[in-house]
Amino acid sequence: MSSENNDGSGSLGRRLRAARETAFVGREDELAVFDAALRGGGCGVLYVHGPGGVGKSALLRRFAHEAAVAGRPVSMVDGRTLEPSAASGAEAELVLRGADAVLLIDDFERIQGLEGWLRERFLPRVPVGALVVIAGRNPPDMRWQADPGWAGTLEVLPLRDLRAEDARALLDSTGVPAESREPLLAFAGGHPLALLLGAAVAVKDGGAGRRWTPDQDVVATLLDHLVGESPSAAHRHALEICAHAYMTTEDLLRAALPEDAGTLFRWLRRLPFVESSSLGLFPHGVVRELLEADLRWRDPERYAVMHDRVRAHLAERLRTASDVDVPGAVAALLYLRRGDGAPADLHGRHGEGEFQEEVLREEDVGALLRVATAAEGAASAGRAAFWAGRRPEAFRLYRRTATGEPVAFSAWLRLAELDEEELTADPVVAMAWAHARATTPLRAGEHLAVSRLWALPPYRGNSPVMDLIQWRAIGNCLRSEGMAWSCIQIPHPNQAWVERLRRHHGMRDIPGQPRLGDDAYTLLVHDWRAVPAQAWLERMNRPLVAGPAGGPSATTAKLAVLSQAEFAEAVRKALRRLSRLDALAASPLTRTRLVAERAGQNPATALADLLRRAVDDLREDPRSVKFHRALSVTFVQGTPTQELAAERLGLPFTTYRRHLTAGVERVCADLWHRELYGTDAPAYRSPP
Repeated sequence: MSSENNDGSGSLGRRLRAARETAFVGREDELAVFDAALRGGGCGVLYVHGPGGVGKSALLRRFAHEAAVAGRPVSMVDGRTLEPSAASGAEAELVLRGADAVLLIDDFERIQGLEGWLRERFLPRVPVGALVVIAGRNPPDMRWQADPGWAGTLEVLPLRDLRAEDARALLDSTGVPAESREPLLAFAGGHPLALLLGAAVAVKDGGAGRRWTPDQDVVATLLDHLVGESPSAAHRHALEICAHAYMTTEDLLRAALPEDAGTLFRWLRRLPFVESSSLGLFPHGVVRELLEADLRWRDPERYAVMHDRVRAHLAERLRTASDVDVPGAVAALLYLRRGDGAPADLHGRHGEGEFQEEVLREEDVGALLRVATAAEGAASAGRAAFWAGRRPEAFRLYRRTATGEPVAFSAWLRLAELDEEELTADPVVAMAWAHARATTPLRAGEHLAVSRLWALPPYRGNSPVMDLIQWRAIGNCLRSEGMAWSCIQIPHPNQAWVERLRRHHGMRDIPGQPRLGDDAYTLLVHDWRAVPAQAWLERMNRPLVAGPAGGPSATTAKLAVLSQAEFAEAVRKALRRLSRLDALAASPLTRTRLVAERAGQNPATALADLLRRAVDDLREDPRSVKFHRALSVTFVQGTPTQELAAERLGLPFTTYRRHLTAGVERVCADLWHRELYGTDAPAYRSPP
């Protein structure tokens, strides 16, 4: 074999270099920093760090090429091929011989134990003008930045995914069929290794088209390279939880994996492919997708258990969140559905956000009117002013975080009754009110909620601020007490949002959509008595865990909405049939929210338990103990006749009847209260 072929300068070597150069895209910022350092106008040490497969080695090869073109002698050290004690060998020592030398150290995580020696003993010997580049998965030790001597000499370059246009350019260079590019980009994002491996499979399987998904060989290969082996099964489970949740905090980890959550959280935060923000920990995007795909394929049952635990924790967090935290709590809960065709609106939003939500203050009303006028004209601004004057507490203001500019307003109007002026002031509210009255009217203690919004035209489509407004609206729906109907007004052209609320959130259109001037609107409504919050959440959860073929459960079927009089009559009949489960099964109460929230129980059994609980609760109030005794003997013990029940209680029949009637009314009131406000609501107490 010729020396030309041996030294890699023959045709094969040229072909390899040419292929690598073709596949190298983007990284203009990093190349600019290196070029400045190469020309003596920058730092003397560059520290590049990023997760596996993100392109560190490719970047170092490009650095070597640029240095060679500039006439600088280049030496490379690969941490994979060295023992930790060998890093000070001949290749590394070359940089000490001249001020124009360039030393590139790759895979530094393999020899991370030498970081202190490198910083304290080796690099201080490097001549001024020489350049050292270190690349590894882990960021530099904090002692680099804590030492003032390294200020101006060390520059740290975190290497991220490729930008969207660069990721597309990389796929262009691989010959991926056009129809396979979008699903490939959705899977890999801008991660170079995932893009290249996925591209190789997509080119081979050219017929997959838009149905392309990574096969298990690709998933396994990438997991081995990017994640590797975990110290234990518990560590792997913690990593899977981190991949499933939008943000992982120690309390979420404890809810899903009680064993040693603190230790596991500290381990997670040290991983090179896990980042942190003010909201918690999150893995690199492609690592998240790989871990999700692997667990769902490998152990669907454990995946379902993990999902249910995380969802239960996030649902409870939403229930107890402070008002300011509600949108974020909703977003985290909805994020769990990203694998079921629901949009993952949170991708890339790991900080405090591009927009901020605030309550409306008196000095903000002028901005509200300006935004409403720009959004929909003077008539709509008049309606905004009308509601701001009557219900200022219903309004939220949305500002750009960077500039403080108000770009949108929303209002959540809770309406138990409307006067004539309110009915005529706003056609959106009037239409929602008319629909509720014509369908299933409000009952005592209930209200209709109408969501109104005004957004500047550039923000009215699919945008982060519209997502924020949507999360606020959904949070209001799930946390409100006594809400019968919700109505969300969406201005055109928000078709993506409309379709999302229809398909993924179970909301439906009001017939005959309104027009306000030249603007068309969609009004989406939901009857929360027919499908209460808990049943709604279960329906949202079911397709993700069971798959599209999963059938509806009893808790997600449409529920009966009874008037208070109908409800009370049904309770009286059910008490008389308390000992007969077959008769209770026919009660309309089995199709009410009261029973549906007791998931997993036979409806008749659940109703019997609720009735017995309501009777027992009468003992908690000293004034109603006598009512409890009358109901217990008559219905719970199943005494054949009322005369015999009065005799067993030692009461005159008229006194017994008075106690029985009062007790039944108390049970009706208690269960009605729970029907309106949920089965976890405190028992009803009559006024003294």
